[in-house]
Amino acid sequence: MAISFGSEITGDLARGQEREWLITNGLGSYGSGTVAGTRTRAYHGLLMAALRAPADPCERTLLVAALQEALEVGGRSIPLEHPWIVSFALEGTVPTWRYALGDALLEKRLWMQPGAHTTTVFYRLLQASQPLRLSLTALVNSRSHHGGIPRPEISLQAVSHGVRLVPQGTVAPPFVVLSDRGATTLASPGEWCGGFALPAEEERGLPSRDDHLRACRITALLSAEAPTLTVVASTEREPPLDGERALQGRRVHDAALLARWQQAHPGLAKEAPPWVEQLVLAADQFVVARTTPPEGRPEEGQGREGRSILAGYPWFGDWGRDTMISLPGLTLVTGRAAIAAQILRTYGRFISQGMVPNCFPEGRETLGEGDYNTVDATLWYVEALRLYHQATGDGALIRELFPRLQEIVEAHCQGTRHGIRRDPADGLLRAGEEGLQLTWMDAKVNGEVITPRIGKPVEVNALWCCALRTMVPFAELCGKPSEGYRDLAAAAERGFQRFWNAAAGWCFDVLDQPDGSHDGALRPNQLLAVALTDGLLSAEQARQVVGVCGQHLLTPVGLRSLDPRHPGYQGHYGGSPLERDRAYHQGTVWGWWLGPYALAHGRVHGDPQGALHLLEAVGHHLVTAGVGSISEIFDGEAPHWPRGCIAQAWSVAEVLRAWVALRGMGQAVAEAAP
Repeated sequence: MAISFGSEITGDLARGQEREWLITNGLGSYGSGTVAGTRTRAYHGLLMAALRAPADPCERTLLVAALQEALEVGGRSIPLEHPWIVSFALEGTVPTWRYALGDALLEKRLWMQPGAHTTTVFYRLLQASQPLRLSLTALVNSRSHHGGIPRPEISLQAVSHGVRLVPQGTVAPPFVVLSDRGATTLASPGEWCGGFALPAEEERGLPSRDDHLRACRITALLSAEAPTLTVVASTEREPPLDGERALQGRRVHDAALLARWQQAHPGLAKEAPPWVEQLVLAADQFVVARTTPPEGRPEEGQGREGRSILAGYPWFGDWGRDTMISLPGLTLVTGRAAIAAQILRTYGRFISQGMVPNCFPEGRETLGEGDYNTVDATLWYVEALRLYHQATGDGALIRELFPRLQEIVEAHCQGTRHGIRRDPADGLLRAGEEGLQLTWMDAKVNGEVITPRIGKPVEVNALWCCALRTMVPFAELCGKPSEGYRDLAAAAERGFQRFWNAAAGWCFDVLDQPDGSHDGALRPNQLLAVALTDGLLSAEQARQVVGVCGQHLLTPVGLRSLDPRHPGYQGHYGGSPLERDRAYHQGTVWGWWLGPYALAHGRVHGDPQGALHLLEAVGHHLVTAGVGSISEIFDGEAPHWPRGCIAQAWSVAEVLRAWVALRGMGQAVAEAAP
């Protein structure tokens, strides 16, 4: 299985730069770049290492930026750049290029070793009428992956097979650039190369120049007798230099991911189109190790093994909301329930005042009050537990975490941070304070919250109703009284009818705003009242919600965050950080909403096959931005150009979850037919 394209893309610099590759190691480290071979972002490099992993998978440091490649052909030194790239393929998770120069055909693959801060670059000469000399110049650094030009002092030390680099005055440990053969020549100390352009950063209104230190030059003769060369960039003491064996290890890892998926869905997996299998592989890139101190308190000693989910590459960390929305699709659907349990335990240790944290802060092991600025992450946590139990039947984990769930409901009823409290008048949950963004629509510009949504947001209350319903069987499973939860759920369900805006034919987005009004803007949030459960809306109301969202919000790659007819609608996402944040939830298309919409469509129309067709455009998207993955967001207007992160956890997760659920629904319909 491979995504591939030829020189019509790879030979065109603009098209090649639009498409980006991603490699990961399960610890938070990654590598990324363009299919054209150029670096257009601060986040592009061969080794972005999460040096504090597994305690912190989010704080990444650029160590090795690039290998400047040249091939000596006919007495000339020719840079291996985009004009010579004749094909690109993503073989599972391994980016692969082929270069053609005359009768010479050279292949390059690169990947990360799972569980190690090691990137391997493997060259193989496939065809040539004479031996060729390959020359590689390693450019290194020791700066945050977010960018900046600090020019830290890095000393160079010759070692067997290459060079050892020792950053001075930074948190980065020594790292190496090694090759399995050939000659390595160290560069002169302090030989910085300046002024590398980063056009993607310039487009985003951010600093757009980069400097790197020239570390060494590796040269090797490639011939029919010795056709391969392996180069590794690593923080490990003795990284493997056998490229063939390392590549096989990576392929075994990918094959195991697909095998788990196939075992979990033996019937469905056989019918899955190639793009679905590609998403199964992409799902693994977001799951990372994260150790936590016992009960979240560092003073208690050795950290516990845990897991988390990075929200998106290249710049997001692990966020409570994104993690819980993504968990079912990335772990349960892919047959890795044990990892789901680890993630749920990890976040359970950090529940405070009945709240799951919004994020684990980059570079800090402890959480502060400001890290709990979310109203919905906690409710998504309960939903993730429900889906975990539904998939596994594991009552032990529910019994283990039930005291946390009791704490959540009690805190939300009595009141917790940021004005989050159940309203006894209608049983609904209200939340919000001036200057805070608590829902998933969390853009903030110079202290101004773009979509404050203070009051009773519709998706928060759909989740609240689902959480209270879930507590009834969970309490019974744990031998605890359930009537109180049943009464709370019934009251919230009755109150939920307040969201119905009969004049418009859809739900209010927010009830009881500070001025007493209701927000009637058409947004996708109300779809959760249909996609998650039955009974919050009548059958006719549910059909109307799906219909109006389909008519005005649906695009082939996701749902607009605001109705184009709304005066605040912005159909293009771009420009400076301020301009982008103002458009973020004001019309920008979000890929993750395609999953809930397709599920809601299949539910209300009883047509799972028709709903599956809504997901098919994703297969084409996998070759347009982050190759093999789904972008975070898209322009609201056609052609819905991909924006934001090139690979987003909940985009992948929700499309994958919806595909499996709809295929299962379709099978059930077929089996029930006479």
